[in-house]
Amino acid sequence: MVRQRDQNGGHKMTCLKALCIALLLCLCQEVLGAGQPNVIVILTDDQGWGDLSLNGNVSVETPHIDQLASDGARFQHFYVSPVCSPTRAEFLTGRHHVRCGVYSTSEGGERVNADETMIGEVFKNVGYRTGAFGKWHSGMQHPYHPNARGFDEFYGFCSGHWGNYFSPMLEHNGQLVQGDGYLADDLTNHAIEFIEGEHTSPFFIYLPYNTPHSPMQVPDRWWDKFKNKEITQEHSKKNNEKIDHTRAALAMCENIDWNVGRLCSKLRELNLEKDTIVVYFSDNGPNGSRWNDGLRGRKGSTDEGGVRSPLVVCWPGVIPAGTVITQICSAMDLMPTLAELADVEVVGTKPIDGLSVAPLLLNRTIALQDRALVHHWKDKVSVRTQRFRLDYEGRLYDMDVDPGQQVELNDSQSQVAAALQEKADTFRHQMLSEYGKPFDTRPFVVGYGGARFTQVPARDGVGHGNIKRSNRFPNDSFFENWTTVDDFISWECEVGAAGLYRAEVFYTCPKEDVGSTVELVFGGSEISGEITVAHDPPLTGMENDRFKRTESYVKDFKRMTLGEIQLEEGEGTLMLRAKKIPGDTVMDFRLLLLTRVD
Repeated sequence: MVRQRDQNGGHKMTCLKALCIALLLCLCQEVLGAGQPNVIVILTDDQGWGDLSLNGNVSVETPHIDQLASDGARFQHFYVSPVCSPTRAEFLTGRHHVRCGVYSTSEGGERVNADETMIGEVFKNVGYRTGAFGKWHSGMQHPYHPNARGFDEFYGFCSGHWGNYFSPMLEHNGQLVQGDGYLADDLTNHAIEFIEGEHTSPFFIYLPYNTPHSPMQVPDRWWDKFKNKEITQEHSKKNNEKIDHTRAALAMCENIDWNVGRLCSKLRELNLEKDTIVVYFSDNGPNGSRWNDGLRGRKGSTDEGGVRSPLVVCWPGVIPAGTVITQICSAMDLMPTLAELADVEVVGTKPIDGLSVAPLLLNRTIALQDRALVHHWKDKVSVRTQRFRLDYEGRLYDMDVDPGQQVELNDSQSQVAAALQEKADTFRHQMLSEYGKPFDTRPFVVGYGGARFTQVPARDGVGHGNIKRSNRFPNDSFFENWTTVDDFISWECEVGAAGLYRAEVFYTCPKEDVGSTVELVFGGSEISGEITVAHDPPLTGMENDRFKRTESYVKDFKRMTLGEIQLEEGEGTLMLRAKKIPGDTVMDFRLLLLTRVD
């Protein structure tokens, strides 16, 4: 054909040339990893650096995660925050959690400021299908809800932890639904369904598992292997180790690995493996005293063991297999890194704190700038450089030779200690001066931007009078001991859009206490309804716990329509109070659901 000559020969040669150029470009894109790959980001909850066989734990087997590392890149010094919600904020925004308004793990302090640009928005804006499946923990009501932060699809829960891992109440795009089976498996099923959806555009999946966070619940299939297993690895806190807690955590880690294997198998089945970047990391150190490769500290600590996380990034054919990255990196680096790998522009109004480490993944020789990562939680500030860590008490350690932080070097490395202390002091002065609950004036928002559903949980409320929480940890708690008409529950709210809202409460009430009249009040509007149906289920959860929990047990709360209330725009106090109490108590209260009906 190339030799063919006729009156249309020139045109044929031009078409052939164009075709060759197009094929060459496609080949180059495949070789260089250009184009728009799919992205899956898996985030585990309370899984420490040492909770993988990849990192030397001989009591657990995580072959699928280990294989991702073998096929891609593993990071030796990747850092997150000491607890859940700050790490999520840093991953989702590429910015330090303090800048994002995150200072707590509940009661509104977990919310990422509404004016932050999140990774879901970055990918959605260039045509990606976006889905989040699991523990969000960055705000429940719009504009903080995942559906308002760039995710087309959301299935899971927005709270900081959940009290039941077997077919619990969850939400799907704002609507309350019943889960199906063990939660980590259920979340994976929904992620797989999303992968199996239409393929006219690439997908971005955020899969934040709720495990191995407590309660320590795991199916028999995984527990049976560990329930009598001898855990032999020694560590400095061995005398403090709660052995069944460790066994349950490791069983949950093996369940996670199995689910990772299911995801990878689906990618292979659909021939998407080479078109998909898979990222795996955890949100903080281990949630118990267990083997952690000799690192000092655990969840909640700013020491190495509290903030060093496994990170694996796999993109077959693009990221060289077996890559090991030793430079210090941060959860804040993931958004700019993934954006560069996918050739996606990060468009936002605020500067990114993270750095793209894509060149390291692509095995390009570059000189990263010297950096110091600042870790913070509850007024404790630690600073990590490539070689050193200054702990929150000002003690300096050489992490290259002393990763367990045993030998202080303040005298021999006084200049380094002084320089890092200055960084810590500057962070306190510039970042923490207007940080925390006393400075948080953000109300809980109802009906923002036309959102149809608004959940107003007990977690975000304040109990007055005799009312108390079911547990000191608010996230999955409920209010109880509501005994007088002077008791009430309040939320500082802002109605984003005026309209008529159906109000439903989720309650329990024994037969002998039926008949209380409950009133919902906001501004000049109020409605009232009577509790007419008894619903007095027992506390549950303990029957599935492998280790006694510290969080609240749960109940099967009944859904009752209180009525429809007209809400006007503006800020005010939303109150739930009782007008009549014929029995000993009004009800135990879990959730108020407001649904726009006009």
